[in-house]
Amino acid sequence: MKKKKIGDWIIIIFFFLLMLVCLLPIWNIAVVSLSSTQAIINREVSFIPIGLNLDAYRYIWADKSFVQSLGFTAVLTVFCTVLSLVMTILCAYPLAQRHLEGKKGINIFIVLTMYFSAGAIPNYLLMQSLNLLDTVWVLIVPNCLSVFNMIILKSFFSGIPESLKESAKLDGAGDFTILRHIYLPLSKSILATLALFYAVGRWNGFTDIAMYITKPSYYTIQYKLYQILNSLTSVDSHVEGMATTAVTGESMKAATVMFATIPILIVYPWIQKYFTAGVTVGAVKE
Repeated sequence: MKKKKIGDWIIIIFFFLLMLVCLLPIWNIAVVSLSSTQAIINREVSFIPIGLNLDAYRYIWADKSFVQSLGFTAVLTVFCTVLSLVMTILCAYPLAQRHLEGKKGINIFIVLTMYFSAGAIPNYLLMQSLNLLDTVWVLIVPNCLSVFNMIILKSFFSGIPESLKESAKLDGAGDFTILRHIYLPLSKSILATLALFYAVGRWNGFTDIAMYITKPSYYTIQYKLYQILNSLTSVDSHVEGMATTAVTGESMKAATVMFATIPILIVYPWIQKYFTAGVTVGAVKE
């Protein structure tokens, strides 16, 4: 028992240190965003805000393009997450059925797309030929289905007892009724986990913006942040209706990072209770 307790404490300490390694950089960025300009210039800021200063947040919030990017990214993330879940369900459910004709060949064809890609230039030419460049659809259609996520959901569906489906069919239920009233209610944990995967992937995405979008109205928050981090060294900002105040580039960068990070951190705790069960369920299947 004593050895077991020592082992438990070692595990607790290890994961506590791991948690600190993950949280301290985020905390440091938050502290820098809230500290005074002089303290940042003098490099006095570490893990406690010095000279509370909210000017960086005021300037960012007053920047209409940044606020527009934040709102556009939120709407885009919700829409893409819902569409991706629908596509994943509609793909995984038929492939989970044991008697589907050509199931093996379809599975091989789909899995091949995980390992082989046409590349950046052919993809660009494809989007151009489809007239999707500089449209919101170029951010939605190419990534509306993840094969990896589909395989996870298919493995879960395959683990649902066949007797449930057979009893429903005896009562006259069709495939859509079975999917809606049996499979989906039993799949809340895995669907919540996949929703988190899709939402985080879309929220953090900026490569497709850089490749396919030139209209500022379609810039996401991450691409806006990418632009700021690449161009901002020091700022003397003047926002209409506000007095001119010197704000260091470091505080502006930190504030923009917090704006881009906080929304997804707020969403995570609501899904976390499903995450542990969802991410491991069906792991030993197929």
